[in-house]
Amino acid sequence: MSAGLTVRWALGHANPEIAQALRDYVSESSHARFEQLEGLHFKTWRMREGEWFEGNYVFVDDAARSAFAAQFVPGAAESPVSQLTGAAPILIEESEIVSIAIGPQGAVSKPTGERG
Repeated sequence: MSAGLTVRWALGHANPEIAQALRDYVSESSHARFEQLEGLHFKTWRMREGEWFEGNYVFVDDAARSAFAAQFVPGAAESPVSQLTGAAPILIEESEIVSIAIGPQGAVSKPTGERG
């Protein structure tokens, strides 16, 4: 069984330039770091401009998720995204990943800071 983790930050209070700053952060730093994280199946970064930004993680098992959470959660308020947004995450939530489907186009791993 895979194990999920969602971490979300509110963007309603942030300046309008935050969306591009977050894209740049993912593209220039975060993407490469998570490609090397042991125990991680994949991570997606999602955003609704002016509303929220989040990371969704799918780990190979509970132990891998727990190991990551033990490192991340205590310092979440000082994480790079918290520093960019000016606030701690509003949600840190574990979940069970019931299934993963990869469509016929396959999965793509690319650090793009471009919109769209």
